Amino acid sequence: MAKAKDLGVRKLIEFTLRSGDLGALIHSQNTAANGSRIHRRIQRRRGKTYKPEVYLSQPVQINHRHFLIHGRADGIIMRKHPLIEEIKTCDVDFDQLPKSILILYWGQVKMYAHLLMNKHSEIKQVKLRLTYVKTPDNQITEKIQQFTNVQAHEFYTHVLNIYQQWIELRDEIVDKRNRTAKKLRFPFKHYRTGQHEMAAAVYKTILFHKHLFCEAPTGTGKTISTIFPSVKAMGEHLLNRIFYLTAKKSTRHVAEETMSFLAKHGLWIKSITITAKEEITFPQEIDKDPDENPYMLGYYDRLKPALKDLLKHNNQITKATVIHYAKKYTLDPFEFSLDASVFCDVVICDYNYLFNIEVYLQRFFSAHDDGNFFLIDEAHNLVSRSRDMYSADLSSAKLKDLLTLTKHHKSRCYDIRPKLLKLMRTFEDESLSLDESHQYSLSLKKPLKGFNQAVAETAHAIHKWLPRQQHRDDLVNAVIQFYFDCNTYLTIGDLYDETYRTLMIHDKGHQVIFREFCIDPSQHLAHSLSLGRGAVLFSATLTPMKYYQRVLGNEKDSLDYQLPSAFPPQNQKVLITNYIRTTYRQRQANQSTIIDTIYTLICGKPGHYLVFFPSYDYLNSVADDFKHRYPQVKTLIQTNDMSIDDQRDFIHKFRTNCSQTLVGFAILGSNFSEGIDLKGNALIGVAVVTVGLPKINDETNLVRDYFDTEGHGFEYAYQLPGLNKVMQAAGRLIRSASDVGIVALIDQRFSWTQYRRFLPAFWRPQSVYNLSQFKQAVNNFWQNH
Repeated sequence: MAKAKDLGVRKLIEFTLRSGDLGALIHSQNTAANGSRIHRRIQRRRGKTYKPEVYLSQPVQINHRHFLIHGRADGIIMRKHPLIEEIKTCDVDFDQLPKSILILYWGQVKMYAHLLMNKHSEIKQVKLRLTYVKTPDNQITEKIQQFTNVQAHEFYTHVLNIYQQWIELRDEIVDKRNRTAKKLRFPFKHYRTGQHEMAAAVYKTILFHKHLFCEAPTGTGKTISTIFPSVKAMGEHLLNRIFYLTAKKSTRHVAEETMSFLAKHGLWIKSITITAKEEITFPQEIDKDPDENPYMLGYYDRLKPALKDLLKHNNQITKATVIHYAKKYTLDPFEFSLDASVFCDVVICDYNYLFNIEVYLQRFFSAHDDGNFFLIDEAHNLVSRSRDMYSADLSSAKLKDLLTLTKHHKSRCYDIRPKLLKLMRTFEDESLSLDESHQYSLSLKKPLKGFNQAVAETAHAIHKWLPRQQHRDDLVNAVIQFYFDCNTYLTIGDLYDETYRTLMIHDKGHQVIFREFCIDPSQHLAHSLSLGRGAVLFSATLTPMKYYQRVLGNEKDSLDYQLPSAFPPQNQKVLITNYIRTTYRQRQANQSTIIDTIYTLICGKPGHYLVFFPSYDYLNSVADDFKHRYPQVKTLIQTNDMSIDDQRDFIHKFRTNCSQTLVGFAILGSNFSEGIDLKGNALIGVAVVTVGLPKINDETNLVRDYFDTEGHGFEYAYQLPGLNKVMQAAGRLIRSASDVGIVALIDQRFSWTQYRRFLPAFWRPQSVYNLSQFKQAVNNFWQNH
């Protein structure tokens, strides 16, 4: 007999009996740890006959599947009519709890009553006690209900009947998915070079519960090579859900297209794309009080019909699909997408929803689930993203603005202004060391305990203040935003250890910023990755592999796999200009030669070229000189204020009139150096000016100093992040087997051993030592193509 699936009492009750409105103005600040302490304190006071944390369970078969309903009653006193207690803690007054929440509270203790009476058939009646503790002042409210075995059985049957409907729906989806997945064949006639090997490596990773780091050069077909074997594993009952995690919208769209493509080849599967809340929330909801927002009021009463309708008529659920059904049923679209994801087999979403401790998907990642598998696209982006996820800061400027605003509303803010003023004084006191040292920044190994305590007191005062506000106006919105900033700072503060530093920054705008900076988030990433059966972290640029394995988990048993390029190496020429120096001090002296080199590159063959720079200042300086010297050449210049439409227009121009010369000047690490696909004649040349080193700054220096202890400080902090941007930019060039072009690496340092050894082996770079040699190499390449 198959192992029974665990079904927790709380989860069962919340899923079946939840009703009423979505959310509230603010959630409880009560932590799980504090709640546990309160539970233990009450349990100790109950006397010798009181048994705390009583485990209760009952096996049940639903739709031919075996489940074990289980949970721990907070306390039981066994007697002729036993007493069962459920303890709840929150910082909302009991009288303010909505009816829908009380239904859930009582639902849990009623289910425990059934489990107890099912185990002890001689018990005909129990007493139910709901003990509610309002924190932080520990106001206790106790409510009592009598509950017979007949009522308990009716309640149990009612809950299971509701749950069975949704189990049947999910089982129908899974059964059809698995049957079609088992029959599915690779949807192309032939595998590209390395594609079959990559798919096999992914399948073995699933089979052996591992984490695989995979570098697959541009054009390998990474998305299909990871999704296809994962879907096949579903057909073999190895996986239940795939999470395809990305950093950019463009890669999300590729994953969506792949799911649609597999569906056309016989796969029946439910996929959904989770869109960021700020991008999908209806305009009518913005700045609306929850008790005035029609998309939140009665949300759970309309949710189940909406889900049935959505799932009945859609397999690939995109942003547009979610919006359509959210409008139809008057539901908040973001929350609706999260609720719908529970019934989907593939969830396409941002890194945040697995790794970010503030917004991760609690539905899936509150505990380990062997049925989950993670596909992490463009994994090189996770290095900097993860440092941001596990870092937080607070600004004195924001606090000053809030104090100014509350000054005009003193009567409303009488109980939060003292805390805000105290926090400002703490800001000023702690930052005195900056003034005394005449420095703009300082780093400390330890957290600022006094400051953190002031932040906690401020957050608590705001939390008590917010529920008393009658409506949401500019003041309330400003307070809420600062409240969220405080809570983020406190949440990150709970993680503080030897991998953290506190930065005190005095910027040019005269504000002081206190930042809790995570130098090495590898342990947090490893924890998130451990929540599933396994993971594949893949990208076109994961060189050197040991670096990425170290900073993205640092697990001793992770696997690595590097594929060869799928395309003929002779189709791409990589030239290193050994006669140009682009260090900051030498840029001006070499600018004329850089312009000559760019012009020589584009004279080799009419067509479209991209030239990448590390900064806008450098880009504008070279682009202005280039246009002045060669006004006949059509150019496009990336600016730092381009709208999405401007960016689309920039790319569109590269996809038209491909026989005419066009030079685009762009920034390394921008949207134009990653995630864009310019196949064929859309792009025939790429030049990268400098080795891409990040600007020297305090945070990057902290990373350098930290990894100096492992002998890789400069590499990990500056060199490898810079080279990754270079490789990503160069990767825009060869996108298909028929693509042909030249990559010009314009910096002498590319020829140095400490840089050249990290360049991809299939590049086969050639160093040239003057402009004449560069011209000859360009001409020779195009003569052969």
